[in-house]
Parts: sequence; structure tokens; C-alpha cells
Amino acid sequence: MSPFPPPVAPAGVPAPAFPASEATGHHPTDGPGQAELLAFVRRAAADTSLVAGLPLDPEGRTWLRLDGPGGSEAWLIGWPPGTGTGWHDHGGSYGAFATAAGSLREDALAHHLPAGGEPGTTLRIPEGADRARQLGPDQGRAFGPHHVHQVLNTATHDHAVSVHAYYPPLPLMRRYSRSGQALRLEHIERPEDWQ
Repeated sequence: MSPFPPPVAPAGVPAPAFPASEATGHHPTDGPGQAELLAFVRRAAADTSLVAGLPLDPEGRTWLRLDGPGGSEAWLIGWPPGTGTGWHDHGGSYGAFATAAGSLREDALAHHLPAGGEPGTTLRIPEGADRARQLGPDQGRAFGPHHVHQVLNTATHDHAVSVHAYYPPLPLMRRYSRSGQALRLEHIERPEDWQ
């Protein structure tokens, strides 16, 4: 999602360029706040002509870059059945997402994890930190700059579509693997990796 930059562009479609900015770890005062991002993703998710214009692929996620408010990065994303993002963070950006069609499950950690670290770093997740929520059409949520989660379309037959927005535009994403209560930083993606 994607929602954050997609990992692979559909055949024949070049990946969009992203601005290279650095994560500040705090909420910039000159950009949209979480409430504004949430209002934007909800409005965009309710735009039936926008949602209907997203090409859906049975093999992988598809996306369209949107004009987010106040210089934010925004995406409309299609999720085939059984697809997901894997565990990741947003490099210090905060954001919001809303489901436009179908249903998405978000698994998140209600625990502040330290930012940074090198690939191979393992973080311990305290018991009781796991949160799961199902977001159907017209449902959304905002999150802060230290949010670690994964988003999944657990449906067996139906696509899901969602809208995501981030501010500042994503400077990087950290990808994690999870085993029990251990979260291991596998690699760090930067905007130049998404082109």
C-alpha cells in the first residue's frame, strides 16, 4: 500500500519518482496533520469514479499516485486476494489510510520501537503489544511516525482497494521479519530503490 511505495510496478508501467527527504521523527508544523490526512483518504476512498479507475491485477498490487494535501504523498492501491505488505514502518513519516472497497486487516504494534538500526538488528516485542483490526469500506485510521504494521487482504476471492497518505513524503521504509515476539530489521528501502 502501498500504500507507501509499491514494491513492484505492473508490467509496462514505470515506477513513480519520489522526493528524497530525510525523516525528522517529529510532526512538521508546515504540513498536514494526521486528522487532515485521515479526512483526505476518507474523501478519496468515497470517490467512486476514482476507485473505479484503478486497474486491478489478479497477480499483484496495483496503484496510482494521488495529489495529497499540503505536499503529502498519497496512493490509491488495489490488493488482490491474499496479498499484503509484510511488516514495515514509514521512516518517521506519519500517515493515514482508508479502505474504499473490500476489506483489509491491519496488524500493528502498540509499542514504541526505536527508530534506526542496521539490518540484522532484532527488537523484542513485549507481550500484549499486538493489535489487529479489520477495516471495511468507509473505515480508516491515522497513525504516528513510529508506527510498525502490516496490511493484508485476507479475502479468498475479492480485491480490496484503499487510499494511503504520508507526511512528510516517505524518506525510507524499514522492512521487518517477525518470529514470535522478535522483529528483525531485514532491509531499508529508500526512494531511489522504488524507481
